[in-house]
Amino acid sequence: MNENLFASFIAPTILGLPAAVLIILFPPLLIPTSKYLINNRLITTQQWLIKLTSKQMMTMHNTKGRTWSLMLVSLIIFIATTNLLGLLPHSFTPTTQLSMNLAMAIPLWAGAVIMGFRSKIKNALAHFLPQGTPTPLIPMLVIIEAISLLIQPMALAVRLTANITAGHLLMHLIGSATLAMSTINLPSTLIIFTILILLTILEIAVALIQAYVFTLLVSLYLHDNT
Repeated sequence: MNENLFASFIAPTILGLPAAVLIILFPPLLIPTSKYLINNRLITTQQWLIKLTSKQMMTMHNTKGRTWSLMLVSLIIFIATTNLLGLLPHSFTPTTQLSMNLAMAIPLWAGAVIMGFRSKIKNALAHFLPQGTPTPLIPMLVIIEAISLLIQPMALAVRLTANITAGHLLMHLIGSATLAMSTINLPSTLIIFTILILLTILEIAVALIQAYVFTLLVSLYLHDNT
């Protein structure tokens, strides 16, 4: 039971070689591009969504922060397409792997923090000690603020991993229950199947929301350091 339950989270291999790299490179191939002057409705809708998302995240940034716009838009598209492809049957979701999410979170967080220390080091250091702190509490607060800063990329990665993994496990359990009840009680099967459909719709929304939350938090870290 446990082996079947968690089998979809095991990184696939082809002839003993990890296939995760090919899976990660596959989502960008699904994004349509146009070579014509007048775009069709699909590409027009895609460009409208990209502009809307970019405007939503970049409004609060200054000129230096807006140089990250292409990276942030690419990040949200990559995470969203990867999450959605993971909802297909017999597919693998790379964002359920904590190692991959850390590989995305740590460089982006580190780049934002390093930029903050380079451009405005006084403001960056001021975050470690709030104004008006009593003298006896200064060492403890500096340690707490340092830990909260260092734990930010881990929180980013764990949040994305936990939400995507939990949804897939719940869908797997309800799908197994639907299959088991199909030979026992038909009315109960229809009820469970309806719940499964509603859960699938919810997971589509979660896949998109988690991509937006991950990118928005990176954007907020960037805003605090520019």
